[in-house]
Amino acid sequence: MEEIKLPVEKVDIIVSEWMGYFLLYESMLDSVLWARDKYLVKGGKMLPSRAQIFVAAIEDSKFREQKINFWKNVYGIDMSCMTNTVIREPLIDTL
Repeated sequence: MEEIKLPVEKVDIIVSEWMGYFLLYESMLDSVLWARDKYLVKGGKMLPSRAQIFVAAIEDSKFREQKINFWKNVYGIDMSCMTNTVIREPLIDTL
């Protein structure tokens, strides 16, 4: 978006599909906000105009244990020093 040159100075509506996992995962929001600030007329519309994030904390002890145990033997090599880093990575899944 930042590289395109529109044939008009301002627009009335911006329609964009910027949402990724957890709304912000693909980092497209910055481009949409940049386009809004540069091209949208005062009182113009953005579609979608709002979004909501719903979060639910869950515990999957079996998955967590598998993730930890995997690093104890990676093709015969003890890589357990990696567990502290990888256990903090978010899991994106469908419930």
